[in-house]
Formats: sequence, structure tokens, C-alpha cells
Amino acid sequence: MFRSRSKDGQAAPASKATAAEPQQTRDPQAPKGRPTPKRSEAQSQRRTLAKAPANRKEAAKRQREARRSDMARQRQALASGDERYLPARDKGPVRRFARDYVDSRWSVAEFFLPLAVIILILSMMPSLQLKNISLLLWLFVIVMIVLDSIGLGFRLRRDLQARFPDESRRGAIAYALMRTLQLRRMRLPKPQVARGEKP
Repeated sequence: MFRSRSKDGQAAPASKATAAEPQQTRDPQAPKGRPTPKRSEAQSQRRTLAKAPANRKEAAKRQREARRSDMARQRQALASGDERYLPARDKGPVRRFARDYVDSRWSVAEFFLPLAVIILILSMMPSLQLKNISLLLWLFVIVMIVLDSIGLGFRLRRDLQARFPDESRRGAIAYALMRTLQLRRMRLPKPQVARGEKP
């Protein structure tokens, strides 16, 4: 008699507990919201979490290693354009659009360094006429760079306002203009669009 009651009494709370706690299983095909880390990265993270540093020297060594791995990941991201590991100044859709906008067209400023070398060589020549030519060429290049940069800045500002009305566009114009001063093959992150292609 008592046994049946005790069994019934135990069964009732157990059934209540299972009813109160429905099993929540995640669909195996559903995305988990983050990229799966590589095995080497996961193992290194487990090792660092498992062992606490014994002293300050060990802690400093670990910080150096972590910094080195972060820098290597950033260099790889700058070469490949991987948005996840880019430096903070290059992240975001606004900065990506500004980069693509600059990379998709020719600009006078990207030829500044080669032209500066030519002008410097001409100015070092003994001929007074060549020195005058180099001075005029220098003024012409500067004026052309200023005019081209002003035009690019206005066009880029207009396109950014049209495409990203709700996002912060602070610093994007200066970022794009600084990118125009670099030769295309020297730019980091590497260009992801061809010339003439719409960003």
C-alpha cells in the first residue's frame, strides 16, 4: 500500500518536471551565428585556458604570442580582404565601399610618387631650363591632384549618403583620399574590384 503511494508520489513530480522543462534542441542545419574556428586555433585556445600563467614572465610571453598571432591574422586579412580580422580603421561596409570606389577608378594622386621622382631628377640637372620645367611640372601635378581629390570627395560623399543614409560616415572621405595616394598594387587591404567595375 505504502509502496504504491510512494511510487505514485515520486512519479508525479518527475512527470511534472519533464513537462515543465521541454527539451530544446537546435536544428543541425541552422547557422550558429559565428564562424567555426580552425582546429589549431581551438586547440591553442583550449591550452591557454587550461593553464593559468605561473608568473609574470609567462603571462608576458603569452601576451606576446597572442599579439603575434593577431598581427599575422591581420596581415592575412589585409592581403585577402577578410572582413572579420581587418584592423578597426578598415572595418565596416562604409570603409569597404570607399576602398572599392577608389580602386575602381584612376586617380592622379596614385601617380604622385613616380612623378615626384621624375621631377626630383629633373630639378637636379645642371640645366636651368630643365629646372624651370621641373618647377612648372611640380605645380601642375599639385594642382591636378587637388582638383581630382576635390571632385572625388564630392562624388564619394554623394554616393555614401545615398547608399548608407543611416550609418556613420565619419572619416570615410579622408580614408579614401589617403588611399588614392598609394599605388594600386601597394594598397592594403588589397583591391577587391577591377578598374571600371562598379563598387
